[in-house]
Amino acid sequence: MLSRDTIRQLSRIVGRRHCRTDPEDLICYGYDATDLRYNPEAVVFPADVQEIVAIVRLANEIPFYLIPRGAGSGMSGGSLPVRGGVVLGLSRMNRILSIDPENMVAVVEPGVVTGHLQEELAEQGLFYPPDPASLAFCTIGGNVAECAGGARALKYGVTKDYVIGLEAVLASGELVKTGVQTAKGVVGYDLTKLLVGSEGTLAIITKVVLKLLPQPESRRMLMAVFNRLNEAVEAVTKIIGAGLLPSALEFMDQRSIQCVEDYLQIGLPRDAGALLLIEVDGVREGVVRHAEEIRTLCLGQGARQVEVAANEEEAETLWQARRAVSPALFKLNPHKVSEDIAVPRSRIPDIVAKLEEIGQRFRLIILCFGHAGDGNVHVNIMIDRNDADEVARTEQAVNEIFQATLALGGTLSGEHGIGITKIPYLGMEIDKLGLEAMRRIKKAFDPRGILNPGKIFLDSD
Repeated sequence: MLSRDTIRQLSRIVGRRHCRTDPEDLICYGYDATDLRYNPEAVVFPADVQEIVAIVRLANEIPFYLIPRGAGSGMSGGSLPVRGGVVLGLSRMNRILSIDPENMVAVVEPGVVTGHLQEELAEQGLFYPPDPASLAFCTIGGNVAECAGGARALKYGVTKDYVIGLEAVLASGELVKTGVQTAKGVVGYDLTKLLVGSEGTLAIITKVVLKLLPQPESRRMLMAVFNRLNEAVEAVTKIIGAGLLPSALEFMDQRSIQCVEDYLQIGLPRDAGALLLIEVDGVREGVVRHAEEIRTLCLGQGARQVEVAANEEEAETLWQARRAVSPALFKLNPHKVSEDIAVPRSRIPDIVAKLEEIGQRFRLIILCFGHAGDGNVHVNIMIDRNDADEVARTEQAVNEIFQATLALGGTLSGEHGIGITKIPYLGMEIDKLGLEAMRRIKKAFDPRGILNPGKIFLDSD
């Protein structure tokens, strides 16, 4: 437990109104999108890097745990205070510090909301591609900590592909700057890439240097409707195999479609076996040509209809449908186990068939949707955690899903990270030597283990 003196010292650093200890105030900082709960002992909201340095130094003196937190939209429990301690809320550090159109670089604080940054950049003809489904409220710092992806990863890559430099506070309270603000830079070890995706276990990110792109001249959105899911996933491999590279290529299975339509009532075909949502961007003439080629290819692969959004409003409605899948599923059961496996694109039909078989055998509601273009399948098992038998069957099913994923040459997480939810399975993908190397890195950066404890590794690893 934190002493009263420790609370007073934290209050002096950030100001009394930015240090919260009331149990009711702490509740919302003890959970994330996993719906698991671990309440912190306090939450502090620093205004700048100097306050973070002071907090970290205090944590070394006392000591106590520090858990960096963005918007709490993570899907793997990465920001949960599983061992108590102090949650470091970075929402006050939300400034876009600079946008440099000539060098195509932006410098931002970690609390900047991803969608807000994209809007600011669009006004200047610039583009930051990573677009997690939670972009309306998730933050750049959280995206960096988890190496967030999104629908446009197919063409443009994920967060790590756009972070070229960082400022971060180490567990010692020292300030480190990594990376560059130039197009190239290969001086020394790539500490920037090491910190991206480290889930708050190695350092506290205080500033991010982002690479930008020109805003695409034109975009076109298509919705292809299929009677059967296997036809849709086969169409995905055909599109990529034909040399076409959409900026996004998303799929939804039948139950996902029905849940979203009940949730939004926007006219989605409830009887469809699957949908593909396809975005093409680039030079206007090329966009028109590629959209038509994709439409023709989908029809040839069994699509019963392919609609092209007439304008930006219709395109945004389709994106809204995709982003609403996760919350819409809760009509089926009160709780959700969400996994984000990834397999080689050519193996999508195989993993989808296996998911259907596992769902039937374990008598579970399993839905799948996600980034079909890059093989990242979001597997959602809708359960009632109060049903012990259902929980046990779910644990068995998840284990089999991961085994099947690895057997197909895949990975246990495409973008959600390990956090706490995937800890028991990490050894299925990474061998003991690899885990030990990671543990040594953690020890070098955080010898006292004060940063985001209980994440990624089992204590026995």
